[in-house]
Amino acid sequence: MSEAGRTKADLDTPALWVDLDTLDRNIAELARHFAAAQVQWRPHIKGVRVPAIAHKAIAAGAIGVTCATIREAEAMADSGLRDILIANEMVGERKLSRLARLRSVANVKVIADNPDNVRALSAAARRQGVSIGVLIDVNTGMNRTGLPPGPAVVDLAHVINQSEGLRFLGLMTWEGHTLVIPEPAARAQATRGAIEQLLAMAEDCREAGLPVSIVSGGGSGTYKTTPFIPGMTEIQAGGAIFCDVIYQSWGVETTPCLFVQTIVSSRPAPDRIVIDAGFKTLPVWHAQPRAVNLETVKSHASSAEHGVITLERANERVKVGDMLDFVVGYTDSAIILHRKLYGIRQGLVEVEWDVL
Repeated sequence: MSEAGRTKADLDTPALWVDLDTLDRNIAELARHFAAAQVQWRPHIKGVRVPAIAHKAIAAGAIGVTCATIREAEAMADSGLRDILIANEMVGERKLSRLARLRSVANVKVIADNPDNVRALSAAARRQGVSIGVLIDVNTGMNRTGLPPGPAVVDLAHVINQSEGLRFLGLMTWEGHTLVIPEPAARAQATRGAIEQLLAMAEDCREAGLPVSIVSGGGSGTYKTTPFIPGMTEIQAGGAIFCDVIYQSWGVETTPCLFVQTIVSSRPAPDRIVIDAGFKTLPVWHAQPRAVNLETVKSHASSAEHGVITLERANERVKVGDMLDFVVGYTDSAIILHRKLYGIRQGLVEVEWDVL
């Protein structure tokens, strides 16, 4: 919806906002990056959660989106997006029925790592009269979901390939365990090692006569390495669209453009600033938010409705009633706390989006 005439300063606080000029540049930069790597871009939308921004990525060259949940996938399909990968196992009759119904209107794909789940997927597809594409989830070190590399991967591929209502499409992984390695060269080497395991499984499937059209993986934290490994067909990096404190610590070179605007509600001491954004709107769980134009921050703590910023030294410049902006610490944990995202261009509110 149009917000003509309103300025950023008119927004009630705390307000989640995105700098539209920077957002557009980030999307264009990522599209160029993946095109240069000669891989397709399927951004993960779990930390974006605004269909209009997903459509911006599609317009820039992305082939579709990656979702974490069936609800996200349904919302993206409702917005007109048609190429969707749910990078999570869908388990239980309710989710499987929704998945099969969604397949009637969108090319939705899903991952699996268990033959019982594959059989349930097949039954849901048959009931709805659709064909669902399935990728095998391969555990290359994250130790969350996924089959370990080995014969079981090929065995499951055969099960999928032989299941009525299913199409075996390929493999995927998330090599996010490498992000805890602080040294960039060592992190890149570990990332390559993880992806080599995935590619070896893809080759084993091909040698077994199974079609492998998709080899998917990669996130914003590994976007400098994974896309350039021959054999990858698509990359799921989405967090770099907004960027944040954590992504910058991982070496992401897009520009942070997602902020929370707050108001200073108290100055109880020269070295303390209290804002009206606590953990309900500006969480500090994964990383501390970074204040814009506020120097010498020692720490940022939060309670439900208050953010408490302790300074290294006294600051008399900041007054009660002043507005302060913060780069979010981690996009995924911040955006879900807001119902609206305001698109700001040159200080003016250009658009107001609902957050899924």
